[in-house]
Amino acid sequence: MSYEHPVTVSVARTILPGYTRQANAWAHAGQELAREWQGYLGSGWVRNGVDSTEWHMLYRFADAESLQAWEDSEERRWWIDSARDMMETTRVERHTGIEGWFSRPGDVSVVVPETVVPPRWKQAISIFLPFFPLSLLANFLLHPVTQNWPLVFAVLLNIVILTPLMTYIFLPITTRLLQPWLQAKPRS
Repeated sequence: MSYEHPVTVSVARTILPGYTRQANAWAHAGQELAREWQGYLGSGWVRNGVDSTEWHMLYRFADAESLQAWEDSEERRWWIDSARDMMETTRVERHTGIEGWFSRPGDVSVVVPETVVPPRWKQAISIFLPFFPLSLLANFLLHPVTQNWPLVFAVLLNIVILTPLMTYIFLPITTRLLQPWLQAKPRS
């Protein structure tokens, strides 16, 4: 008996100027079409900012077979063709299982263009650089409040505060500043 992992497809699209409302409606329509498809597990999209023309769209299927059936369907073909004049696809990636979100060479099949996944040691440094001073500051500021708390609750408060700060503010800034170093191709 073979075990199939769920497959998540990540698609980066650039929306052409003046088509934001149409692209929004188009994305909703695609979700509605896919929702009825066997093996569909969910979908969504995010933008880099309010005025961003780059959209990252995700859809997930229970296995490669159900994903392939959706991707080969007339419904999807019609839906994709309906957006040809308002957007360009810039990158497509397929991830299997949860490990796909923690990219390792070989886990991701990049269609267009090739992306460079930084080595784990570079990823660790880019996390450590903002995390250490932020953690130190949080511990210093919270210590007067949490000094008599049980350790588990003090750590929990710290993590509840630091996780969104790291995720939404400090890691994006750090990775943007370190991008040339993180994305540098290894020397042969």
